[in-house]
Parts: sequence; C-alpha cells; structure tokens
Amino acid sequence: MERILIIEDELNIAELEQDYLELNHYEADIAATGQEGLERLKENSYRLVLLDLMLPDMDGYEVCRQIREISEIPIIMVTAKNEDIDMIRGLGRGADDYIAKPFNPNQLIARVKAYIARFDRLVSCGQNKKEDMRIRGLQIQPVTRKVIVNSQEKLLTAKEFDLLLFMASSPNQVFSKEHLLEQVWGFDFYGDVTTVTVHIRRLREKIENDPSEPDYIETVWGVGYRFKR
Repeated sequence: MERILIIEDELNIAELEQDYLELNHYEADIAATGQEGLERLKENSYRLVLLDLMLPDMDGYEVCRQIREISEIPIIMVTAKNEDIDMIRGLGRGADDYIAKPFNPNQLIARVKAYIARFDRLVSCGQNKKEDMRIRGLQIQPVTRKVIVNSQEKLLTAKEFDLLLFMASSPNQVFSKEHLLEQVWGFDFYGDVTTVTVHIRRLREKIENDPSEPDYIETVWGVGYRFKR
C-alpha cells in the first residue's frame, strides 16, 4: 500500500485527510510538527507529502526546503492562507502544488493521485533518457538528476529539474507557459501560469551567469520561452 505523510498540527484536519486517504487505499501517517515530519521522511518511504504551512516549530516553507534536500517526492502545501504571494513562495521552495483550507476532500484525493502518477511518469522518462546533455557550460544528467554549470553542481528542486530537462530536450522550440504547465505539471495541476514564471526565474538564477541576459532560457515576448542551443 502506498504511504502518504501528513505534516499537520491541527488534528481534526490531519485525521480528515487521513480518513479520505485510507478510503482511497493509501496508508497515511501524521506528523504534528515539521521536525517530526522530517524525521519520518528519513526513516520511511513515502510517495507524497501533504504539508501544512503553519506549524508550531517551523513554517512550512522551511520544512519544504529541507525536504527538497533529501527527497524529490511530490509536496502539496495545505494552508488557510490563499494569497498569490504564499503560493509563489511555496512553489519557489520546491512545492508541487498548493491547496487552501477549507478544501473539498475529493479534490485533494484527485491531486494526490495525479501527482503520484505524474512523478512516476517523469522518473520513467528520466530513466529512458540516459545520455547526459551538454550545452556549452551546462551539463544535465537525466539518470542522476544532477545539473552542473561550469564544473559546479547546482541544487535544483524536482520541478526545476523536470522543467529544464523538458525544455532542453527540444532545443530552440518555443513553448507557451500553458504548454509547459500542461507537460511538466500535468493536466491535473490546479495552479496557473504564474507557477511557470516562478520556476523559470528560479532556474535562471541557478544556471545563468547573468539571469537578466540569459544564455540558455530565452523569453519569446508574447509567446513563452525557449531553450537556446
């Protein structure tokens, strides 16, 4: 049975999530603090994390950042806040999606299923593309999911790597934000194109010598982006 980790300090919400997950044939563990959640992740194998933003010991952004240091599994942030800036911060720290309380439990389950399936497809895609890609000073390693720029390894979130690999696999092709959202996040992603903008900006900060004058990821005004060979 696939296991989901719920990091949530409000017991009634955590148990609601747990009940619906178990009704849909998932096993769900609950951690009431960020530290407990991180310890459980190190000790167990999970397919996805449901992460509350407001926790008693550290905020969800920091938990998300630390999870990304040890795992690439999907993270869905669950929070009472519903401002765009909160979504952008969460996605920028490596979260895959964002759902605001109160939420429809069936919608939550749909997202869980979609992200687990999407993660499996992307892992399979990376395994099939075994050859390293070298573009000037940039090296992309699909199997190990590493990115090296001018002999220095760069730490990318799972979605940043997926986005870079997808674009670099079709060099010089122009992609709209909507198309990137569909292909990298999947049809079942519930965010908007702001997600793509945030990830492109973060990617440029990590792989470009000068993010304002990018060598690799070029903006095609009024259309979208392309990866330059």
